[in-house]
Amino acid sequence: MSVDILESIRKIAEPVVVAEGMELVDVEYRRERGGWTLRLYVDKDGGITVNDCSNISGQVGQLIEVNDLILHQYILEVSSPGLNRPLKTERDFVKHKGKLLRLKLRDPIGKQRIFSGRLLDCKEGKIKIDTGSDVVSLTFNNIIKANLEYEL
Repeated sequence: MSVDILESIRKIAEPVVVAEGMELVDVEYRRERGGWTLRLYVDKDGGITVNDCSNISGQVGQLIEVNDLILHQYILEVSSPGLNRPLKTERDFVKHKGKLLRLKLRDPIGKQRIFSGRLLDCKEGKIKIDTGSDVVSLTFNNIIKANLEYEL
């Protein structure tokens, strides 16, 4: 799967999602046991409904077809990113300030690559998290993966 196709799908899906009052969190396209699956993860304050997913699926599916972006059979799924939603952009980090997160770094700090803690701040390409024993400052571009942690 070419990165160009994923970016093309993102470019046509994002305006539809935003127009419906939601946020496009992530796009995945991969070969699975049943064939190719395109997944759009969308979210909004208060969570999304089955009707939201159906609406986005119909609109985006038509646009993919009209623009001939995927020329073979595939399954389109639209769903919530879940409680442990990924944080992909600096905007995601700013939006979720104060929440618990877990992240993995490209280059370790000391000998540590994985950090968990409360997100204190995000600005100028850096985030600060309170791990409970220390406040750690990390550069945004060193983060490989970040997810919110579910709080009871």
